[in-house]
Amino acid sequence: MTKTIKDNKFVELSYKITDHKTGDVLVTVEYPLGYVHGANDILAPSVLEKLKGKAKGDIVEVPIDCNQLYGPRDEDLVFTDFIKNVPREYHEIGKTIVMENEHGSTRNFIVTKLNDKTLTVDGNNPLCGRKVVFILEILNVRDATDEEIAAGGVVGESPDIGATGTIPI
Repeated sequence: MTKTIKDNKFVELSYKITDHKTGDVLVTVEYPLGYVHGANDILAPSVLEKLKGKAKGDIVEVPIDCNQLYGPRDEDLVFTDFIKNVPREYHEIGKTIVMENEHGSTRNFIVTKLNDKTLTVDGNNPLCGRKVVFILEILNVRDATDEEIAAGGVVGESPDIGATGTIPI
């Protein structure tokens, strides 16, 4: 009997994000992302709803307007400075710099441009202003253990993805 996604099922999936307009792949995550359906909010409610009733091997495509997730691009979050004012460890496109304001709030800025004289960072989410398609492949569906239900997902070791642990889709 095929197990389908519903509350208290442990689900493993991989996903990629493509640009709606160009079809370019923006992000690919091939390692299994595991969660307990209905027990945590790792995915947006609209995505969880689309996954309901699906089974191992199914592929689900969810169009997302990233302006709804992250708001419109804010050009006030883009800064250019002389490269000599920026520590050498940040002289790499794609490098993340965590900055703190006078109130103690932090924001990630990504190095987006670099030349001999200047370095530009952008505090907007890289998907901001885009329409994308999340393509999720269901790798496994099984009954979740009581421990997994309580935790909302994988118990024990999981891959180090260098992120916050949530995917706001």
